[in-house]
Amino acid sequence: MKIKALLNAFLISLLLTISVSAQEKKVAHTSSELFKEIERADRILFEAFNRQDMTTFKAMFTEDLEWFQDNGGLIPYKTVFENFENTFKNENKLSRVLVKGSLEVHPIKDYGAIQIGSHQFRHFENGKEEVGTFKFLMIWNKKDGNWKISRVVSYDH
Repeated sequence: MKIKALLNAFLISLLLTISVSAQEKKVAHTSSELFKEIERADRILFEAFNRQDMTTFKAMFTEDLEWFQDNGGLIPYKTVFENFENTFKNENKLSRVLVKGSLEVHPIKDYGAIQIGSHQFRHFENGKEEVGTFKFLMIWNKKDGNWKISRVVSYDH
């Protein structure tokens, strides 16, 4: 009888161990180097945006860019940059700031990284500052040592 009780206890322990280990996430580790690289690429991208430097800004995206926006759907490459050109011509100069502490970076094996965060866009209209805080997800591709964005999901507008 003792052997049967010990065997049952062993089997229950084994099942619990298997269950717990099966539920563990196998998340790829984000190195501090990767985090800093994406943080730097984000800073370069939006410094160009804030300066309205279309040449530098546009060069930060792949030509097969897909841009998804919650209230605009899938926006094609050509339209994305036509929209930015119009925005840059607007007299209500739009600027972007990354919300402090919101940046997440996750590696994508043999491709690049996922960047998730929140950002604020500001502009003056009718004599008052307008501020909107939105969420985003960007897929960065690293090719020949250069980071470029291939996918954007802009949401929570």
